[in-house]
Amino acid sequence: MCTGGCAKCLGITLIPLAVLCTLANILLFFPGGTVAKDNGHITDEVWYFGGIVGSGLLMIFPALVFSGLQNNDCCGCCGNQSCGKRFAMFSSIIFAAVGVLGAGYCFILSAVALHKGPKCEVKGNWTYPFKDGDYLGDHSLWSDCERPENIVPWHLSLFSLLLVMSGIQAGLCAIQAVNGLFGTLCGDCKCCCGGNGTV
Repeated sequence: MCTGGCAKCLGITLIPLAVLCTLANILLFFPGGTVAKDNGHITDEVWYFGGIVGSGLLMIFPALVFSGLQNNDCCGCCGNQSCGKRFAMFSSIIFAAVGVLGAGYCFILSAVALHKGPKCEVKGNWTYPFKDGDYLGDHSLWSDCERPENIVPWHLSLFSLLLVMSGIQAGLCAIQAVNGLFGTLCGDCKCCCGGNGTV
C-alpha cells in the first residue's frame, strides 16, 4: 500500500476512536449513570478531560491530516514533481507526534484513575475507599461504595475503555510517524499530477 493510502486508512480509523473517547469521558461525569448532586462527587481524573481533550480534540487534527494525505496536491516545487507530497508526509510526522502526546495523556490519566478507584460515599463521607488498586482483584470490596449505585463497574468499564482506545490511538499515530518518514524519504506510489512518483 502506498504511504498516502496507508495514512488515509489510519486517519479514518482514528476518527471513530476519538468520538468514542469523548463520549466515554462525558459519561464519566454521570457516576453510575446518574446526575451527580455535587461536582465534588465526581472522580478527580474525570475533570482533567483525558478523553475529551487528549484522545478527542487533539486526535481530530492528526486524523484529518492523515485522511487528506492521499489527495494532497503534490505538483512540483524546485523542479521535483513529488516535492509537495514529501513535505506533506513530513508534516504528518509532526501531527502524529501531537496524536501520541494526546493519547498518552489520556492513557496515563486512565491508568491512574483505574489504580486509584472511584470516588464514592462511604458511611456518609465522599472519599476514595480503595488503596493501590486492591479493588481490581477483590470484588467483595466493591460493596464498600454505598452510593452511587454501580459506581465501581461504571468507573472500571469507562476508564478501561479509555485506556485501551488511547493505547490503540498512540499505536496508530506511531505507525503513521514511521509511514510518514518513509513517505518523506521515498515519496508516494503515485503523484497526483498524473505521473508516477518515486516508490
